Amino acid sequence: MTSKHTPRCAACETRVCRDGHDCFKSGEQHAAAYDDPTLRRLHTAASAIEARHYCREPRIREVMLFAHEIGAEKLGLAFCIGLAEEARIIAEIFGREFDVVSVCCKAGGLDKADFDLEQIDAEKAREVMCNPAGQALLLNEAGTDLNVVCGLCVGHDAIFGMVSRAPVTTLIAKDRVLAHNPIGAVYSPYIRRQLLPET
Repeated sequence: MTSKHTPRCAACETRVCRDGHDCFKSGEQHAAAYDDPTLRRLHTAASAIEARHYCREPRIREVMLFAHEIGAEKLGLAFCIGLAEEARIIAEIFGREFDVVSVCCKAGGLDKADFDLEQIDAEKAREVMCNPAGQALLLNEAGTDLNVVCGLCVGHDAIFGMVSRAPVTTLIAKDRVLAHNPIGAVYSPYIRRQLLPET
């Protein structure tokens, strides 16, 4: 159990919320959030996909099923240039059922130096920055109904979500070290020992 003001559910050992217990005495307030018609529509669709396809479909298919459930016709695909080949295949898969608009992270060709940003290679004369706000703006202009993140960098995905007018879901969470499987760091005892060294 945790106090009302400092949720620490990850440390909870009882998880009594699963049985309907309201640890924070805030259930009514939270329920009111779903009076918003957009949130209610998205939540209803998400719950339907969970109920009908739980442990039966891979995430890429769940994204498509969710998109159909909310009546989306145009999907936005915001991808990292490092996953361009994956994005091409994903766009082809999505394209069988939807109109797909895809935007690479380097869209706009903006120079990092113009924004005083650190470069990966300090010796390079020009390094083009990732442009998550621009990706979202281009998809906003295209009028997408649902945007799908495909491997945007940590932080860039946050910016994209803030600027996007359409709801955003993630298909690929980038992890260059673990083949885009970030939870591998938790499952691997070797990496976990580095993150949680014994005191």
